[in-house]
Amino acid sequence: MTCVTLHRGFWYIGVFGMKNIAIKEHHLYNKAFQRGKRQVGRYVAVYVLRDLAAQRLRNAHPEKIFVNRLGLSVSKKIGGAVQRNRAKRLMRAAYDTLKAELITGNLIVISPRVAILDAKSQDVAAELKIAFSQLGLIRSQACVNDDKTSI
Repeated sequence: MTCVTLHRGFWYIGVFGMKNIAIKEHHLYNKAFQRGKRQVGRYVAVYVLRDLAAQRLRNAHPEKIFVNRLGLSVSKKIGGAVQRNRAKRLMRAAYDTLKAELITGNLIVISPRVAILDAKSQDVAAELKIAFSQLGLIRSQACVNDDKTSI
């Protein structure tokens, strides 16, 4: 299922089953933390910033689509290595269930809170969906439910 939408002057195509592209540069994490929009919940804090390299990444992408870059920031405050890896797994799984509904071309940084250690995957996914909708990243439902490309 593919969906084409116009947002902020760019056309975005949503494709499912793609691997997440990670944020690898430290300065991009800092920019997302300092300048990005933030939504904090019980289990996670989400930071979103418009990706200025989106056009360059689109041209380098084999399918010529805009993508979100995902960063997971887990501190030692969460616990030892096992707890931190579990938190990352929960956040990745929750993001993967929602990424088809998201507007693309953004830097998204997700940071867990201590309460995530007692959370289930469905709880984290529900909270991420609320956070993304409050940040304005969820596409219109007509586009998500449509099986055809709509322009």
